[in-house]
Amino acid sequence: MAIIDIEATKNQARALLDSRIKSVEELIKARQRVADLKEKLAAAERDDKRAYVKATRDGWSAEELKKLGLEPAAAGRRRKTTTAAAAAAADNPSTSDPNGFQQN
Repeated sequence: MAIIDIEATKNQARALLDSRIKSVEELIKARQRVADLKEKLAAAERDDKRAYVKATRDGWSAEELKKLGLEPAAAGRRRKTTTAAAAAAADNPSTSDPNGFQQN
């Protein structure tokens, strides 16, 4: 009967796991970078919105700002679209539910 070296087998298994763990570590770092950038983007969008509101309070009209290429931030427009879509779904509750299933 052949002798199985437990320690050598454990070391081989650890080596295989280490290579797999490395890929998970890289994934975690990438996800954290995405989360950090999303936070920075959200802060920048808030600053942009405040600056736009300040400009309108200082006398600039939305039309004047648009002519200067300074339209309202896209994030604000997206929220309105989402709200409109949610309102449309609420107006017709008999055909859908929150889980997206059709009701008859």
